[in-house]
Amino acid sequence: MNLTIQDFEKIQELLQDASLDYQMELPDGNLVIMGRADIVSSEISARLIAFLFSWIEPRKLGRLFDSSGGFILSDTNLSAPDVSFVSAERLRQTQRAFASLVPDLVVEIKSRTDRVKKIE
Repeated sequence: MNLTIQDFEKIQELLQDASLDYQMELPDGNLVIMGRADIVSSEISARLIAFLFSWIEPRKLGRLFDSSGGFILSDTNLSAPDVSFVSAERLRQTQRAFASLVPDLVVEIKSRTDRVKKIE
């Protein structure tokens, strides 16, 4: 399958119209439906966001996002990291759309069902 961001947005709209809520990503044009995180992974994510927020917000360093925020990395790549940060200089204001940029910090939290691939 070789979908574009526009194809992805159409699929997402159809699912929303049908009241279906899926966490999805688009790596290399392939639609991937993400499974829900286990409660331990969710807690780790929440704690990390709280910790980062307590440092970033008072200093106005930038913006934090959870796994609901999507980033367009190319015409066929959309990623939604578990935790991400974009500096204030790169993203002055958010909008109700996917951000067309690569975050300054990306964190993926391994859940119970994730498999770690061998690094080559």
